[in-house]
Amino acid sequence: MAGAIASRMSFSSLKRKQPKTFTVRIATMDAEMEFSCEVKWKGKDLFDLVCRTLGLRETWFFGLQYTIKDTVAWLKMDKKVLDHDVPTEEPKTFHFLAKFYPENAEEELVQEITQHLFFLQVKKQILDEKIFCPPEASVLLASYAVQAKYGDYDPNVHKRGFLAQEELLPKRVINLYQMTPEMWEERITAWYAEHRGRARDEAEMEYLKIAQDLEMYGVNYFAIRNKKGTELLLGVDALGLHIYDPDNRLTPKISFPWNEIRNISYSDKEFTIKPLDKKIDVFKFNSSKLRVNKLILQLCIGNHDLFMRRRKADSLEVQQMKAQAREEKARKQMERQCLAREKQMREEAERTRDELERRLMQLKEEATMANEALMRSEETADLLAEKAQITEEEAKLLAQKAAEAEQEMQRIKATAIRTEEEKRLMEQKVLEAEMLALKMAEESERRAKEADQLKQDLQEARESERRAKQKLLEITSKSSYTQSMNSSTTALPTDLPSYNLISESLSFDFKDTDMKRLSMEIEKEKVEYMERSKHLQEQLNELKTEIEALKLKERETALDILHNENSSRGNSKHNTIKKPQAQGRRPICI
Repeated sequence: MAGAIASRMSFSSLKRKQPKTFTVRIATMDAEMEFSCEVKWKGKDLFDLVCRTLGLRETWFFGLQYTIKDTVAWLKMDKKVLDHDVPTEEPKTFHFLAKFYPENAEEELVQEITQHLFFLQVKKQILDEKIFCPPEASVLLASYAVQAKYGDYDPNVHKRGFLAQEELLPKRVINLYQMTPEMWEERITAWYAEHRGRARDEAEMEYLKIAQDLEMYGVNYFAIRNKKGTELLLGVDALGLHIYDPDNRLTPKISFPWNEIRNISYSDKEFTIKPLDKKIDVFKFNSSKLRVNKLILQLCIGNHDLFMRRRKADSLEVQQMKAQAREEKARKQMERQCLAREKQMREEAERTRDELERRLMQLKEEATMANEALMRSEETADLLAEKAQITEEEAKLLAQKAAEAEQEMQRIKATAIRTEEEKRLMEQKVLEAEMLALKMAEESERRAKEADQLKQDLQEARESERRAKQKLLEITSKSSYTQSMNSSTTALPTDLPSYNLISESLSFDFKDTDMKRLSMEIEKEKVEYMERSKHLQEQLNELKTEIEALKLKERETALDILHNENSSRGNSKHNTIKKPQAQGRRPICI
């Protein structure tokens, strides 16, 4: 009994010593995780746990983001998780996102997981139009995204419509042109096919290298007011601080690079930027909330630290990571080369197998044809043998008939002498019959001539009778006959030939008009067809030129117009940032 009491006491003490916990849900760009955290944990404890779970070592780019009262905030590393203004209900949700962006993604992003997380985040920002991207760049970026997801293009696998369910282009770009989804897919696939041989990490890095040159890449915008109350935008990024017009987030009015800023501070809602050059006035502005000023300061400190860090020698940890990354990259390159060789060998083996199978089928067909020919030859031989037998029998029959004919000839010769007298009598009778027939023919000819003479006499008699009757009629009714002849002559339709000609002329004109109208309609349809298909027949070298004819100018946004103006002037993200510095030092008036 004493042992049982001691056991219960030990269990109770263990229960009391168990720390209190709360549940946290962490959402990355492509997954969600849940952790059980102790109430005493600070932001760094939770952040390190997430990084270890992801296998991430380049932690300085990332943070845990949450939203409080419609304002974005980041978890502080040195402050307890529960001391932040996070919702009380569980699980408490944080978003693991990139807080700071590199100046050069290819040089700074070492780990593949780091590159992948940046790729997913930047891609989402472009699709959500938080980063402005021109149409031609959107198509090129979409082709790299497809390469990262699907690997090398295979026309047998990636058939028409395989991108129908993919979100690859910003809606602004799709609405800007009169192009069907199939037309967009065709242009994306054309570039996708050119990326053959790129691994997923290489395609994602190419995506980031293009995206980092976009004007709004990596910039956090905040609404501010200057001392005069003018509404402006403050942009914070890896290069420095930038002041924008609210309607133009692409081109800053003035920029403060990090190496030219001496001090940044805030008091309540007022924020102060002190340039390194004391001849330049201090720039002050007001934000809407104190919390916003705290966030701005956090981003300024973090970006400034990374800015200075990039300009120093790499730390031992970074050097080790880069060495490991180079080794890993070399190993993967060798693996890819081995796989490529194996794939090539397999394809050659498959081609050889297909060729052998084809040859085997051909030989089988030839063997079948030879067998059929042999069977036909055997049948022909049998038929010829049967025919030879029949011919032999026929020859025997002919020989027998020849013998019988010879016997019949001898019999006829024997009877020929007896029939000679009969022959002479028959010839005499034939001569008599011929003489009788000749006489009958002469008599028939004579009778025919007499009949013709009678017919001629009858015709002359009728003609004489007709002349006599006519003369009699002329004597008795000369006047009546004359009137009747005149009336008959007047009744003839004199205009009939003219009517027929007019009718034919009308008919001809009508047919000619139909042909002209039909020809005009065919020509019009041909012109309309050529106009509709003109843009499909043109093969242009640059996609921007290719789709310019399909652009709907009335749907262009302000950022589209500003981007086109910057492009026509040759302005880019980097030279617009450096431009205000090249104009000399002068007091800031915004």
